[in-house]
Amino acid sequence: MPANFEIAYLWVFLLLPLPFVVYWILPSLRIRSASLRLPTYEKALGYTGEKPRKSAFVRRRGAFTWIVLMLVWVLVLGALSSPQLVGEPEMKVKTSRNFLIAADISFSMAERDWGIDGEKVRRWDAVKALMHDFIQKREGDRMGLIFFGSSAYIQAPFTPDLQTVNQLLEEADVGMAGQMTHIGKAITKGVELFDKDTIETKVMLLLTDGVDAGTEILPLDAADLAKNDSILIYTIGIGDPSGVGVDLDEQTLQEIAEMTGGQYFQAKDEQRLQEIYAEVDKLEPIEYEEEENRPTTLLYYYPLGAALGLLLLLMFFQSLFQLIRNSRDGRKEASYG
Repeated sequence: MPANFEIAYLWVFLLLPLPFVVYWILPSLRIRSASLRLPTYEKALGYTGEKPRKSAFVRRRGAFTWIVLMLVWVLVLGALSSPQLVGEPEMKVKTSRNFLIAADISFSMAERDWGIDGEKVRRWDAVKALMHDFIQKREGDRMGLIFFGSSAYIQAPFTPDLQTVNQLLEEADVGMAGQMTHIGKAITKGVELFDKDTIETKVMLLLTDGVDAGTEILPLDAADLAKNDSILIYTIGIGDPSGVGVDLDEQTLQEIAEMTGGQYFQAKDEQRLQEIYAEVDKLEPIEYEEEENRPTTLLYYYPLGAALGLLLLLMFFQSLFQLIRNSRDGRKEASYG
């Protein structure tokens, strides 16, 4: 992720002329030191007629010292200004919808007319295998599971824990909800589950391979309840209606989808079902939002370290020059002696 260089407190550099202001305003620092009294001092005053005056010796710094000190000051201000590398805001998955899967597990889903890796398997095993992948990709959605047959029951209430949803899906099997297909009951149970939650966006994915056999509530009446509750229903018909052993009411599934603003898909085989899941992913994409905090790397220690390094270097050279000067003065005194 690219990062931009930024200075948090640019106004700090307004303090750049502060050392010069202090130098001009404040007087020189006076330090008392021992002086040498000449025995002929009074005689010299009498010969010259001068009056004794107080005086001070102003030690002047060389150009090298001034340059180093100014660099140190600039670097200190650079550290105080808090330079930093600021990255782009990170994106996180936004929890924006409740997504309910209502799957038919009546006895007809045990028909072995679907193929996986060249072998005939039960319709439910093929559907379940692809449904695992679909659920795993729905990061950010709160997923729920309803299984239906003669009755409809909640296998998983809405939760962001997709791993748990997948585990509960794996534990379900054909016949656990009875042998018949009651689509109306499944939709009604879904409406009840949505009513208990507060998230406004509600999506249901209804999978079945049969014809509704219920008399208590008709599928279209249940779909009307879902429509009034703003629930979008995508319906998937499992199997080929023209094939042997397939009793699929496509017209009802189409009407359910149209009433609620969804879409009907017909899955003849495993490959087509996988394509349908991909289409649903596009119709109901995962939403993202920016993190409030952007990743920031502070860089103040670089100019601060450079300032300390320059000060140590200056002290080293000053000590070295002082040693050289003392050594030279010592040699001169020795030669005079």
